Parts: sequence; C-alpha cells; structure tokens
Amino acid sequence: MQIIDLSKTIQYNPNDPFFMKVKIKHKAHKSAKWLIRYLGLPFNLFPKNFIGWADDTIKKMGVHSTTHLDAPWHYAPTCEGKPAKTIDQIPLEWCFGEGVVIDMKHKADFEAITVEDIEEFLNKEKIELQKGMIVLIKTGRDKHMGTKKFFTHGTGMSAAATEWLIKKGIKVMGIDQWGWDLPLPYLVEEAKKSNNSELFWEAHLVGIDYEYCHMEQLTNLDALPYSGFKVAAFPLKIKGGSAAPARVVAMIE
Repeated sequence: MQIIDLSKTIQYNPNDPFFMKVKIKHKAHKSAKWLIRYLGLPFNLFPKNFIGWADDTIKKMGVHSTTHLDAPWHYAPTCEGKPAKTIDQIPLEWCFGEGVVIDMKHKADFEAITVEDIEEFLNKEKIELQKGMIVLIKTGRDKHMGTKKFFTHGTGMSAAATEWLIKKGIKVMGIDQWGWDLPLPYLVEEAKKSNNSELFWEAHLVGIDYEYCHMEQLTNLDALPYSGFKVAAFPLKIKGGSAAPARVVAMIE
C-alpha cells in the first residue's frame, strides 16, 4: 500500500498573516538534564550514553493555522437548528472513506467553483459520488504555500457547489488552498463594492443549514489519481474546538 501525505508541515513561516503564524520552541537534548536532576536523580546515576531527551513546545498555533478540519461550530453556533458540533464531537466515521479528487486547477484566481464546474468534471471522468466519500478539490494553489500570495490569491467554492456536495451525501470535503471560500481580502473588497451582505464567506455559511466539515490547506493532491484511494483525516481531539490540525493522508492499494 502506498501512503501519500496531504498535510502541510507545521513550522514558522514569516510570510503567514499574523493571525496564523506558528511558533515552536525546540529544546536540545541537554536541556533535560536539569529537569531530571530536579526530579532527584544525581548526575552520577545518569545512564552512560544518556545526553538527555529532546523536547519541543508549541508557543503559538491557531487551530486553523495549518492543514486542519473545520467543525460545524466554526461556521455558526447552531446547525440545522441544533447546537453545532465541535471538533471533538465529529463522528470518526466521517473522517475515513473513499476519496475523490475534483480537478479545478483551470479556475482563475477570484473565480468561484460552481455546480456546473463539478458536474462537468465528474461526467468527463465518469466518476459517481457516493454517500460518505471524502471529496478533495484540487486548485493547485498549494504552490503558494510559504508565500504572501497563499492568503490573498486563489479560487474558492461557491455556496451552491458546497450545498450540492452535501446533498450528495458528502460530509467531509477539502481544498488545497488557504480557505474554502474565495480569498478573504478579495471578498471584503467585493462586498464593499457591491454593497452585498450575502457575499462574504458564503460557502462556509452553508454550514448553518447543512451539517458538514471541510479541510483547508491540503497539499500534494497532484500525487493522487482522481479516484481509487482512501482518505484518512483524523483531527486532534480538542475539547470545544472550532477546528483541529489533522494529518491527512491518502492510501492507495
């Protein structure tokens, strides 16, 4: 079985917006010596070849800062008229299943992905969506990871296309760019230009009426076929979390 990593490396990146910067402190092996001494073990009783243990501390990392799974709670406090699920309440069955890649690399920056785009691709490739599949939207914008364009450029899912996937029985879907919607700075400017209060974050807000999760900041989708693989996308179990980092992988037999 071949396992393909679809997750972004968690590391400090100076080009990330301030609200998603990651800071990790790496502690050398020798730093543990004094902790062990504090616990009561004399230096002369340390094992001969024992230098100490390495350790690391995540000083800062938002749950949306890297490859992650958004819970319905992220979109709104209620979903389908009930309290929205937080990340620790997501059924694990949603997070493992047959995968499908929908190739939208041809979509221009700031051009939303439509129902017609998805239907055209699926018909062309003779792929039929089944309930419980995990759908991965390939935009190719993971090429911007580590640059300032990652936050400001890309395509994005329309509300209609998101709702269409949910109604096909898709509970978990994902994308290989910064966010699920069109880029936030673009949406802000367009909403102000058009005076349209329904424009901003429209795809996310589908989650108020329909329960679903999506993944953001996937990478390496070019390494996958369009179908014939499984996806595992298990998030960290953060109590009450709106999202959680996930090690997302694809498995090809």
